[in-house]
Amino acid sequence: MEGEKMNKTPYWLTDHKASIYSQSGEDGVIKKIFEVLPKKDKWCVEFGAWDGEHLSNTRNLIENENYKAILIEGNVKRYEDLKKRNKKNKNIIPINKFVGFDQEDSLDQILSQTAIPLDFDFLSIDIDGNDYHVWKAMKKYKPKVICIEFNPTVPTNIEFVQPADPHINQGSSLLALTKLGKENGYELISVLDINAFFVRAEFFPLFQIENNSPEVLRTNTNLVTYIFFGYDGKLFLRGNPKMPWHGTELRETRFQQLPHFLQKFPEDYGPLERMVLILWRFLSDPLYFIKSRFFSH
Repeated sequence: MEGEKMNKTPYWLTDHKASIYSQSGEDGVIKKIFEVLPKKDKWCVEFGAWDGEHLSNTRNLIENENYKAILIEGNVKRYEDLKKRNKKNKNIIPINKFVGFDQEDSLDQILSQTAIPLDFDFLSIDIDGNDYHVWKAMKKYKPKVICIEFNPTVPTNIEFVQPADPHINQGSSLLALTKLGKENGYELISVLDINAFFVRAEFFPLFQIENNSPEVLRTNTNLVTYIFFGYDGKLFLRGNPKMPWHGTELRETRFQQLPHFLQKFPEDYGPLERMVLILWRFLSDPLYFIKSRFFSH
């Protein structure tokens, strides 16, 4: 496929979505990416790997492309499932560790105990939170392709990174990961529902993507919730109507910042309503009210 004119749209890789083990078509995209890349060493890494099959982004490479794999799982019970399910496969190296972002628990440190090449083919990062920080901590190993999870509820144009804290699960935005990728020498080539694919910059021209901005490559924003206000102060919610991981419905009535009788265009307020609004603003956030009234200029 090298040098072949692929044409299409900038997000042409998503045309090849297919799931054998993966969640949202990653298997097919990965297969197509490696058809384009000129050299492969047949090594892959995934964490958290769970049992090595459930929603796996590497299992198809292991089963159908004869890849050697390092599968890392921090949860002890899941690690036992990982070992049991793969005990007969000599190409799989299971490791029970939490990948972190400090020197002693970084992916660099963990992989240094193995025979994997420094520029191995494929890395899948999926730890539901600190994905950004573990990638940022990688300095020694430079996989050719990286698949990393982003928080799909964050609008595409927002840069958001959760704190580097193993006890927090918030995730990071696609834009933040794209900027980190560039800092690390990677270019975005495809975006699926919750995963983004990056290749090392020297391989990017092979994919003939004229515009690889997140706004162009991300075609599914179904999980984004939009908030806006009417001139009368009423708050509106549009887009995704639920918190996807908790199943809780979002209701406009729960989010209103003004009481109903103050939801009108300010120029239509009477004297009493103006006084109530001032009092409401003060009681809602005294410090902000004082700063905005007396220190704004």
